[in-house]
Amino acid sequence: MAVLIAIPVYNEVNYVRGILDRVREYADDILLIDDGSTDGTPGILEELREPMNLQIIRHQTNLGYGRAIAESFKHASKHGYDWVITMDCDDQHEPAHIPTFINAIERDDLDIISGSRYLNLDAKTEIAPADRRAINMTLANEINDQLGFTLTDAFCGFKAHRVSAMERITLTEDGYAFPMQLWAQSAAHKLRVGEIEVDLIYNDPNRTFGGGLDDSVKRLAHYREVLAREIDRAFASVAALSGRHAQHSAQNPAHAGSKSGCRCC
Repeated sequence: MAVLIAIPVYNEVNYVRGILDRVREYADDILLIDDGSTDGTPGILEELREPMNLQIIRHQTNLGYGRAIAESFKHASKHGYDWVITMDCDDQHEPAHIPTFINAIERDDLDIISGSRYLNLDAKTEIAPADRRAINMTLANEINDQLGFTLTDAFCGFKAHRVSAMERITLTEDGYAFPMQLWAQSAAHKLRVGEIEVDLIYNDPNRTFGGGLDDSVKRLAHYREVLAREIDRAFASVAALSGRHAQHSAQNPAHAGSKSGCRCC
């Protein structure tokens, strides 16, 4: 089972070295997606590339969190990995949870294993910023109602993704609304989704989103807009694909009963 740890990075000069030291304790294959950093981050990554055997994708400009995650899936597929574990580089995801994700992967009954900071709130000592927690709870409930999931955390970036499942979906949302597209696509393609508990850590609750999303009302409205659009798009796409396959099978009866599946469409 080949597992890649993928870490999007943007201006994390204060954290990146320490995070990589700790991730290295649990994983050999590490991909950094440097999303246009303008501080000392690129220099640190180049310094560590050879001694840590890092894989690095470098964007000349900032293309967005969603783009970085989607590129990690394409990289994993190209290089023969079975799973991608994504995590952030701002010290809000504890690398010591990586073995827990590996254990869940080895059970082989899910396609997305999503970290949740809210599965066991009684055990938490940290408190999430009120607006972020409220938006997360609101969207998790709406996603569950509309897509049939049972999520407690709609936005945690600490996740394990089955690469073959990610190859089936289309991810084009570049920004922070990326999870809305991921959940819509996952439901449309009937991916198996579950959660595991991870720590709730907020080292810098004043971090900004940019792009007008620091206003919580506008941020919630944006996420809802993307969710509605992606639900419509994802299910329409799957329905169209099923229709084309059914038509093709009717025109080619030999394919209709093929246990191996028709690869013509």
